[in-house]
Amino acid sequence: MAKIAFLGVGRMGSGMAARMLAAGHEVTVFNRSPEKAAELAAAGAVLAATPRAAAERADAIFAMVADDAASRAVWLGEDGALAAESAADAFAIECSTLSRPWMLELAKSADARGFRFIDAPVTGLPDAAAAGRLTLFVGADRNHLDAARELLRPLCTNIVHFGEVGAGTAYKLLQNLLGSIQIAATAEALRTAELAGLDLPTVVETLSGGGVASPTLVYASQLMLNGVHDRDIAFTGTLRLKDTRIGVEQADALNAPAAMGHAAFTIFERLIDAGHGDLNETKLIDLLRE
Repeated sequence: MAKIAFLGVGRMGSGMAARMLAAGHEVTVFNRSPEKAAELAAAGAVLAATPRAAAERADAIFAMVADDAASRAVWLGEDGALAAESAADAFAIECSTLSRPWMLELAKSADARGFRFIDAPVTGLPDAAAAGRLTLFVGADRNHLDAARELLRPLCTNIVHFGEVGAGTAYKLLQNLLGSIQIAATAEALRTAELAGLDLPTVVETLSGGGVASPTLVYASQLMLNGVHDRDIAFTGTLRLKDTRIGVEQADALNAPAAMGHAAFTIFERLIDAGHGDLNETKLIDLLRE
């Protein structure tokens, strides 16, 4: 069994770390809010005071954090994971949704320290993380990925290799940007249905079974219909805005068309400006009712 370090054990990271514990690995975790790691500690994980301490002699270091700044904080610096004395040929595996420029910069830092770096953002909600049903979008040297497959097995049902480092993130950003557009469009459609006097449950049922249905539409429209945005939060407005922002930044850097992405960014920016950043992203429907 391997020694695994997990940096960031929020709702996604905690489920992933628990899967590694269940697979019999030795797991050490670091989280900026240690209390969030209490359940993992009770299950056998070791809590570390710094990312570097978590990563000492680890065979693989995973990170699942909110944004570029948090990723930089856990990997770099005197107390960062890359400063640790790692096992030979250790893996550095970044699973967070980050900007592509930062992912490429991080990969260079990891390579310089002798780590085998894998760019591996994931798709799936927290329940999928806890059940080991994530999909990993990987950018990595193929030999590194092949060497890591058995280690990654408890986390996922599918691994898609898009190419070299940065390719996994490039795909994840365009997928999440498309998701942002779909969520914003779903909120607009449901608000239009209300103003037209249509029965909203009937509208949601019909959209969910019709030709325009997608997993995102089904998920978002049901939550918007239920109207509960402050419990069982899967994805906050703040995280959605971040993903939308770095998605349009990627598109702009490539001179790619992004009119709908920019429109979605503006809508989610309004949601955050209204003070709803800590609520579920589907709170957007209420913003359109104001």
